[in-house]
Amino acid sequence: MVWSTESVIMAIVGGALIGLAASLLLIATGRIAGISGILGDLLKPSAGDKQWRVLFIFGLFVTGSLGVVFMPEQIQTPQDHSLGAVVAAGLCVGFGTRLGSGCTSGHGICGLTRFSKRSFVAVLTFMATGFITATAIQIFTGGNI
Repeated sequence: MVWSTESVIMAIVGGALIGLAASLLLIATGRIAGISGILGDLLKPSAGDKQWRVLFIFGLFVTGSLGVVFMPEQIQTPQDHSLGAVVAAGLCVGFGTRLGSGCTSGHGICGLTRFSKRSFVAVLTFMATGFITATAIQIFTGGNI
């Protein structure tokens, strides 16, 4: 991977915007910007605070769509992988978020900034698992992820 000045700046700006959005959600609603929790509680029949959850998820789709339209070179799609592999990966991520009581955004962005010990362990676990999985795929298949 080649790092350019532009990619570093984009990463810093993107990280700052994610941190700002998570902070604004916490300040405005007292809620944590964990995507799996937001979506999971939206899908529960008894969840009473659905409006902000719908708007949050809608905002993710709108922002992603704008990215595809205005910066398509920045969006990577799983072209070299079968639909089955992509579905299996998605199911593994979903299982992991349930097992870990949260996702990377909830633990990694929001939990660590609140000095949560549980989030620290979760981040160490999913980062280690990701490194091991990516390395195993590279070694055993010779393929890129």
